[in-house]
Amino acid sequence: MVWLTVVVVVILVVLVAGALFFMLYRRATSRWPHPPYRSPEASPKPDEWGDEGLYIAWIGHSTLLIRMDGVNIITDPVFSERVGVSLPLCTIGPRRHVAPALALAQCPPVDVVLLSHAHMDHFDYPSLRHLIGPQTQVVTAANTARLIRRFGPRGVFELEPGQAVELDCGVTITGQRVKHWGSRFPWNRDQGYQGYVIQRGDWCVFFAGDTALTSEMEAVAKFQPQVTCMPIGAYAPETFQGAHCTPEQAWEMFLATGAQHLIPIHHDTFVLSQEPLDEPINRLLRAASAREEVIALTKHGETFALTRQNF
Repeated sequence: MVWLTVVVVVILVVLVAGALFFMLYRRATSRWPHPPYRSPEASPKPDEWGDEGLYIAWIGHSTLLIRMDGVNIITDPVFSERVGVSLPLCTIGPRRHVAPALALAQCPPVDVVLLSHAHMDHFDYPSLRHLIGPQTQVVTAANTARLIRRFGPRGVFELEPGQAVELDCGVTITGQRVKHWGSRFPWNRDQGYQGYVIQRGDWCVFFAGDTALTSEMEAVAKFQPQVTCMPIGAYAPETFQGAHCTPEQAWEMFLATGAQHLIPIHHDTFVLSQEPLDEPINRLLRAASAREEVIALTKHGETFALTRQNF
């Protein structure tokens, strides 16, 4: 009977702690937007994509489904309705207000998973459990591989900024320094963070993950990416800009990478800050001004494609 009493006490403590955390979270975010839930305006159709060319679809937040000449890559996959601290009966944290543009069951077999850092809105256990299989290779930040091995991938590669790995599927991944932080919990001070340069054949995509304004993006230009994927949300109040860039800063860093096309990410999926939901994309379009045609995938579920004839 002693063990049963201990279990009951532990469950009660967890539930009380969770309730307190939830109340504090709701109070801290009371002035943030509270949007209604909606479905995306489009849905990608990866079964119709070819095995030659570059395809990129925005699933939501920082999740992109990329196909490079037949190899399927997914970045920071988050398909869950809520991200945060998982308790026995619930998850405490932000709830998405736009459904994933692609259901997990519709996702094609993934060859490569890229994880920029271990924050819960980028590193979602339920999504990873579904996507990672014996055919999947994972590239992740320093000291985070231990969070992945439980899902049984074919291989896990930890990179630090400046390091590269050539996968046997023909994709080369290079870590790129960004300005952010990586701890999943306050005590995980050794966990890294970074963006990635993704290369296969003629194709090159830069995925920034999450970053504040930094001059480090100039180092990406030597890779000559066709596409840069840059976060544009979670910058208000101003104190958040130590870890997140504004849309204008995202445009500035995009220009520094030398890419021809910009895909904005990390906006209008979870409420993580105070700015109005449509402000990041509108500010980005204004920053681009006469060059706004280079901005791709402004809506959830849209697909951007390049072939060797049109890049």
